[in-house]
Amino acid sequence: MRAPDNIEKYQEHYNEKGFLKKLPKAARKAGSKLVYCALLLYYVLKNPSVSKGDKGKIYGALGYFLLPLDILPDFIPFAGYTDDLSALLWALHTVWKNITPEIKAQAAAKTSEWFGDFNHNHIDEQIVK
Repeated sequence: MRAPDNIEKYQEHYNEKGFLKKLPKAARKAGSKLVYCALLLYYVLKNPSVSKGDKGKIYGALGYFLLPLDILPDFIPFAGYTDDLSALLWALHTVWKNITPEIKAQAAAKTSEWFGDFNHNHIDEQIVK
């Protein structure tokens, strides 16, 4: 799994207010998998025991997601969020040890609010591989 080059440079683009504003707006276009992955990372950031290094990776991936113009601009139908998803999956893979059952439950519950019945198990399996 590969993230966009130098993902750490995108840290400065992350802010919680921007994330909480963009995610619901992008949800339908981006899909449940991206939303779930973004929420997992968001909830990990709330954990004070997560290392600064892991938080830096998360800030970079979420910052990349917030950028409207990136490698594949978000407005491109069917492809616009694929690079964002790659960045999120890379970050999740590298910080997976911080994902607790409670964080999975929070992210799945919020994703279900927007998409209906949502099963995260197959996504979790893909991330840890």
